[in-house]
Amino acid sequence: QVQLVESGGGSVQPGESLTLSCEASGETSKRQVMGWFRQAPGQEREGIAFNYAYSGSTVYADSVKGRFTISRDNAKSTMTLQMNALKVEDTAVYFCVAGTYWYTNIRGFSESDLPYWGQGTQVTVSS
Repeated sequence: QVQLVESGGGSVQPGESLTLSCEASGETSKRQVMGWFRQAPGQEREGIAFNYAYSGSTVYADSVKGRFTISRDNAKSTMTLQMNALKVEDTAVYFCVAGTYWYTNIRGFSESDLPYWGQGTQVTVSS
């Protein structure tokens, strides 16, 4: 079984940076795809960044492209989301996710394809 635990998060001002981490454990074959969803108050969950371990490929949502960077270590047990130039609109609960299906378009990812989720960590951007 796959287990995911997020860390980081907190409260920052617009324009500042924050780094989230996700520690993964369990069967490696079931977490070749890892990434991040977020959910703002009153909004649907949004997939924002994903990585495919076999190829190293990454995809980003337009809302975070150029500002957020996803990375994984060589053992593929730790995933990091570097968030720069944060905006008030980035305020949300951020979830680490894992699964086995890869898509070259961010719109291909859905909750149904990602059976493993972390508990979530709050990111608040406020002036």
